[in-house]
Amino acid sequence: MPIVGSMAEDVFKALADPTRRRILDELVQRDGQTLFEICARLVAGRGPGLSRQAISQHLAVLESAGLVTTRRQGRYKFHDVNTEPLERIVTRWLRPDAPESTP
Repeated sequence: MPIVGSMAEDVFKALADPTRRRILDELVQRDGQTLFEICARLVAGRGPGLSRQAISQHLAVLESAGLVTTRRQGRYKFHDVNTEPLERIVTRWLRPDAPESTP
């Protein structure tokens, strides 16, 4: 499924903010966290400075860009990283005739 231009813009805008990148880094390290777990890990790992409300708003931006998915289990809401939008952007730029590189 090709990525639409506006969707790519949303992804790029979401990734432009350093706080949102920090949130994604935390979710990559430990997927399926609640808002409170993300807040605690961000504060413990990098010091205070972000409120729960600010992190919640950043999560909403990441979710609207498709980079984070949420699921409810009972009264808890868990956040997971979704790399599909990034994979579609990268795939768009790959040349089909380019040889596979080996590390």
